[in-house]
Amino acid sequence: MNGDRALVLFSGGQDSTTCLAWALDRYSHVETVGFDYGQRHRVELGQRGRLREGLAALTADWAARLGPDHTIALPALGELSETALTSDVEIAMSEAGLPNTFVPGRNIAFLTFAAALAYRRGLKRIVGGMCETDYSGYPDCRDDAIKALQAALNLGMEARFVLETPLMWLDKADTWALAEALGGRALVELIVAESHTCYLGERGEAHAWGFGCGACPACELRARGFAQYEASRTI
Repeated sequence: MNGDRALVLFSGGQDSTTCLAWALDRYSHVETVGFDYGQRHRVELGQRGRLREGLAALTADWAARLGPDHTIALPALGELSETALTSDVEIAMSEAGLPNTFVPGRNIAFLTFAAALAYRRGLKRIVGGMCETDYSGYPDCRDDAIKALQAALNLGMEARFVLETPLMWLDKADTWALAEALGGRALVELIVAESHTCYLGERGEAHAWGFGCGACPACELRARGFAQYEASRTI
């Protein structure tokens, strides 16, 4: 298991694209993995190839470091969930006090399968876009949850994985700024044009911050962060 080799959880969204750029900037070999769990916004999966191509075109170093892509089908996760991300229901708060876009066990399952893949591929570092600053209340995005899962995976697989979450303490404006710091405005423009965040899977209307319905929580968060990022650049 090589400490200079990484696996990035790559959904095709803004956060995971930024994380992929972050990993490419640091490690000599970076592979990606996406998950198809029956999400309503599975259009994001179709954007992954375009984003990988765009990232490779930004610098020769990134192109040389970008390794294979993997897709893992997890239909059972969607079948077990009655959420606004996996069924055609209105986005709202649940009786448990969490948004009904929360898919129970999603990040736990993603990281577990990612670790199994990383074990086989000899990849020590597993990079995810979990964030406790703009996390919508999802408990499996919290830093404590990720650290606990790292301990469990290492014990259960007799490994020394490092779960890395470069966005954990950043808000969306900070995430846009990180993208610019990593790849310049070209990376920001790539994320705007090709990444997908909208929970409803809308890609019909283009906004300054990208494609989306403009009204779901994911779109609102992305739009607000982009506006704050742009405002900070003019100061």
